[in-house]
Amino acid sequence: MESRSRSMHKLTAKICPFLFLFLAHAAHCFYLPGVAPEDFQKGDPLKVKVNKLTSIKTQLPYSYYSLPFCPPEKIVDSAENLGEVLRGDRIENSPYVFKMREPHMCTILCRITLDAKTAKQFKEKIDDEYRVNMILDNLPLVVPIRRLDQDSSTVYQLGYHVGLKGQYSGSKEEKYFIHNHLAFTVKYHRDPQIDSARIVGFEVKPYSIKREYEGKWNEKSRLTTCDPHNKRTVVNSNTPQEVEAKKEIIFTYDVEYQESDVKWASRWDAYLLMNDDQIHWFSIVNSLMIVLFLSGMVAMIMLRTLYRDISRYNELETQEEAQEETGWKLVHGDVFRPPSNSDLLCVYVGTGVQFLGMVLVTMIFSVFGFLSPSNRGGLMTAMLLLWVFMGIFAGYASARLYKMFKGAEWKKLAFRTACMFPGIVFAIFFVLNAIIWGQKSSGAVPFGTMFALVLMWFGISVPLVFVGGYVGFKKPAIEDPVKTNKIPRQIPEQAWYMNPTFSILIGGILPFGAVFIELFFILTSIWLNQFYYIFGFLFLVFIILLITCAEISIVLCYFQLCSEDYLWWWRSYLTSGSSALYLFLYATFYFFTKLEITKLVSGLLYFGYMLIASYAFFVLTGTIGFYACFWFTRLIYSSVKID
Repeated sequence: MESRSRSMHKLTAKICPFLFLFLAHAAHCFYLPGVAPEDFQKGDPLKVKVNKLTSIKTQLPYSYYSLPFCPPEKIVDSAENLGEVLRGDRIENSPYVFKMREPHMCTILCRITLDAKTAKQFKEKIDDEYRVNMILDNLPLVVPIRRLDQDSSTVYQLGYHVGLKGQYSGSKEEKYFIHNHLAFTVKYHRDPQIDSARIVGFEVKPYSIKREYEGKWNEKSRLTTCDPHNKRTVVNSNTPQEVEAKKEIIFTYDVEYQESDVKWASRWDAYLLMNDDQIHWFSIVNSLMIVLFLSGMVAMIMLRTLYRDISRYNELETQEEAQEETGWKLVHGDVFRPPSNSDLLCVYVGTGVQFLGMVLVTMIFSVFGFLSPSNRGGLMTAMLLLWVFMGIFAGYASARLYKMFKGAEWKKLAFRTACMFPGIVFAIFFVLNAIIWGQKSSGAVPFGTMFALVLMWFGISVPLVFVGGYVGFKKPAIEDPVKTNKIPRQIPEQAWYMNPTFSILIGGILPFGAVFIELFFILTSIWLNQFYYIFGFLFLVFIILLITCAEISIVLCYFQLCSEDYLWWWRSYLTSGSSALYLFLYATFYFFTKLEITKLVSGLLYFGYMLIASYAFFVLTGTIGFYACFWFTRLIYSSVKID
């Protein structure tokens, strides 16, 4: 994209301020000041660009010119960032001619005659409900739709449908009709002092009209169905344009300019209008109830274990209470015994630290408006860059834990940390990309971009993991608060509810319960092609998720130690990490209840990407639970005297 349009990617964006968790008034959003907007004088040319064709039924984007729409003299691809390429964006120039504040009607774009192949292409895209996306001054094209259930409320749908299916009156045969006339409305905010204007809206109303003209077709032919000289404009689609082989289609468009009171800094308000903030507040309150419940349990445990043990127990305690309280003390000689597959645990903990750092920094940038929807691809680009640079923390965290487990081969560990999680994700991504290539979709990542991703991985992330591993391994080993016995203690038979599988599965329910409402909006924004921008709410939910994962892991770890089961290392990771299983199950439920995907390829893409998301969620939540239990066990065993 030209430097002028590219600069607009840094558009100021909506943010929601940090709110104290118990503040009970609505979140007010505002814009941060950004780069200077572009001013247009009357008659200045406006560059209308076309983007990908999208469908919520197939989830496969296609280039605009993959259909035989009217092309410009020369198709020019705009420069795209890494995130845009991964999203499948293909931004190109268009033949539409706009001049600022100079309306025109019934401008003929081109005339085409369909053959069997092109007619079939159009019919397939109409069947799959594909939408055409365009861009003007970095604003996406929207179709305004009035809601009947609310007074004077207008919602905006991104892009317009390629066409529609319908029947002629008196006929049961279903026909395909194409939207060949576009009535554009460009909204602008005018500065009366310098007579310049800034674009604040880009809307369209699509029509399907069978065009008629007198005599033989030539460049100067006048349309009898729409004549700007006689002020005959298009107001309906009573005589629609059918899609059939050997039919001619004439593409036309109108451009209307409307002055608006909306200022440039607030022009995204209409796109990002949030009518469901009450649901988000319900989500926050729901999550807070879970946190308060768990916090109460953790406080009770800490008081009963630490306070009473440090005070050497009250004489008033019953014998049963004393026996219960000392259950966890009986395993002090085994509680810090290195677990089986300790190397793998170190790898996953290091990867979780890397992921936590990436998510936390991304969230903070998003809250302050730097990664708004106006910056197409900015969120994904930022996440990838942060991931590779957070490799240094992954190496450090895994090496510190590895040295505590008396490990010696830190280089081997660093390599596994750098390659295991990205390698699994890249393998799934590569298979999904091959499937998209087979469908000839623009969503397929080009070889050059794939090479750039591998270069970022092995050129930046892997070396940084080794640097972090070197620094972490050079640090003195973390000392255990109590000595470990040479001979492992026998674990007594456990009650049915302390079975590892059962307790792990139970542990994942509450962290998932804290986020599942917000998860619905995230899935909707990804798979139903809607904007997600309420990062203020999301940040609050994320903080609640961290607290919930930590507290549920501590509670279940305490019960486990009280039953004299000291194998807590892996279980602490899996307890909160099992919430990823519920995330994937919810994604499956969402697929069958909310989406209209019918094609096998599209289903594979959905479950492939949700598998990656669930795996990442497992690593993130598992690491939080592990560190919470790590801190808890060290705290309780260092606070009491072991006889």
